[in-house]
Amino acid sequence: MKTLSSLICSLGLAASAGLLTTAAHAQDTKPGDPAAAQKKIAMCIGCHGIEGYRASFPEIHRVPKISGQSAKYIATALNAYKKGDRKHPTMRGIATSLSDQDIADISLYYEASGKNLPATPASGEAPSAEVNALLTKGNCVACHGQNLNAPIDGAYPKLAGQYGDYVFVALKAYQTEKNPQIGRNNPIMAAQAKLFTQPELKLLAHYVEGLQSDLKTVPEPKMR
Repeated sequence: MKTLSSLICSLGLAASAGLLTTAAHAQDTKPGDPAAAQKKIAMCIGCHGIEGYRASFPEIHRVPKISGQSAKYIATALNAYKKGDRKHPTMRGIATSLSDQDIADISLYYEASGKNLPATPASGEAPSAEVNALLTKGNCVACHGQNLNAPIDGAYPKLAGQYGDYVFVALKAYQTEKNPQIGRNNPIMAAQAKLFTQPELKLLAHYVEGLQSDLKTVPEPKMR
């Protein structure tokens, strides 16, 4: 059995190796170019460019709003699909077709496409005592920031205003294990999601959707 110190050492070496690999890729990837992404988003706009578009896997839900998310988060999500850390056949197929440069360009494009547009207003619904207790239990603001719209790091998503049915599906994916097509392998979020029952997750997801938000679906001209 490994001692704690040897385990930490092993994790440190693995992390260092990962950082070196990431640095090598970064040297080959230029800063994202939103203009270049115009030729690369054809696979995105058929779902994310249509207001209220619904996907049917793993259950019927609206696809997430991605305009206005940070480029760092979008890149993190696409790379997670590419590596299989997020299990979703369609999104993995799309992500694996993208180069690191494609991901950088597309991520910055969607960050920029939500700027200079009015924020989505709040529903005006105050959180119930039960919702407040769930938010405290999960300590959601610790990562996702004030009003769940100001993450402490760009790699974390803005949650405020995201479609509640999508948030519910995503949170359930963190609870799912040993399924080749469904699941998300993020240890922090998996631990958090498992603190809640599915009815509690649905309640949180409904609350999140009603918050004032920077997130939007911005239809492409051809989709209007």
